[in-house]
Amino acid sequence: MKNRIHPEYRPVVFRDRGADYAFLTRSTAATDRTIEWTDGRTYPLVDVDVSSASHPFYTGRQQVLDTTGAVERFNRRYNRS
Repeated sequence: MKNRIHPEYRPVVFRDRGADYAFLTRSTAATDRTIEWTDGRTYPLVDVDVSSASHPFYTGRQQVLDTTGAVERFNRRYNRS
């Protein structure tokens, strides 16, 4: 690898503020904010809007919305009940 062309790969805390959930992982994400983690060390902090703790697919709260009635028209067209 060439020197000085790759971003720094380091431990970073990602925090989902909506779900009050944070996790420590490694990343190249750039940020000026920091947080003290449970191990007593200070890590860079990245706030995210959605994580596995708040995404409907992972939480089981996913809903299928059919506002146009396409499913009902399909079922009527092909005689399905």
